[in-house]
Amino acid sequence: MVKKLLIVTALLAAGLVQADEIPARASVIEADGFTDPLKELKFNPGLDQREFERSTLTALNVYDPFESVNRRLYHFNYRFDQWVFLPVVNGYRYITPSFVRTGVSNFFSNLGDVPNLLNSLLQFKGKRSMEITARLLFNTTLGVAGLWDPATKMGLPHQSEDFGQTLGFYGVPDGPYLMLPILGPSNLRDTGGLVVDYSAENWINFLNMAEVSSDNPEVWVLRAIDKRYTTSFRYGQLNSPFEYEKVRYVYTEARRLQIAE
Repeated sequence: MVKKLLIVTALLAAGLVQADEIPARASVIEADGFTDPLKELKFNPGLDQREFERSTLTALNVYDPFESVNRRLYHFNYRFDQWVFLPVVNGYRYITPSFVRTGVSNFFSNLGDVPNLLNSLLQFKGKRSMEITARLLFNTTLGVAGLWDPATKMGLPHQSEDFGQTLGFYGVPDGPYLMLPILGPSNLRDTGGLVVDYSAENWINFLNMAEVSSDNPEVWVLRAIDKRYTTSFRYGQLNSPFEYEKVRYVYTEARRLQIAE
């Protein structure tokens, strides 16, 4: 009996040793003949986000011959936003009920559909032109001059078209990148487009807003506050020393996508 137990124990021990040796050998020698290929793999311990960003700056390159001035204006916008604009917006949010803020945003959005329609027509976007026309009709009538937005609930969401996009549609190049005071990122083509859109809106005088605004400049102040209130971008939110380059690149690429759609 003892002899049988010794034989069984010896066989089990031999099997365990062999089982241990097989995976050990398999883990050492790979099928392609290399021994522990990951063993010599080295990582740069000093590689961080900033080093990675520096290596990708060439990919973010945008034509910016006025960079020194643009950077100063970017810094000015950053401080103005931090010290003036956002505190005013926070105060506006604090003292104004949400339904009033929504009504104000809807009203100015409805006004903006007028140049949207013109530019959509200039780009021969038939379906979009009809959708914007329907939005204007529904929101101006059922929405009481645009204070409500029934068109969106009816499947007609807001769509943005400006004269900068129209120029791009006809092949006008971006031109140099520009940082506009308070208004933010732009370029030579889009800045000219802003002037045309503003002139067209005043000339059309939809809902008599051009005359009302000229007699009551506080309307322009409210419109500026609402624009900043509805814009989610915040200076410094990227938490990067290369925020200027990133914003410049994102703006440029976003405009290309808008023109191409």
